[in-house]
Amino acid sequence: MGMSIASPPREIVPRVRDAILQAIPGAEVEVKANGSHFEIRVRSATFEGMRTLHRQRLVLSAIKHLMEGDNPPVHAIDVLETTP
Repeated sequence: MGMSIASPPREIVPRVRDAILQAIPGAEVEVKANGSHFEIRVRSATFEGMRTLHRQRLVLSAIKHLMEGDNPPVHAIDVLETTP
């Protein structure tokens, strides 16, 4: 069994941020990393009238590709705040 090395958080943070901005243009996005665990805060007018679960699903679907596979760069989202 080979061991693969995960990308350092400083390389992943901009990828997470860019993926969210691509899905939600104009959003204010804050991403912090502690290893492969992340805190994400997103503020966007797009969220107006949406329930919290729908807002969170929108953000998570934007970064889904970073959470898939055997050794994903994003292992866990410890904080996910979404506000209009």
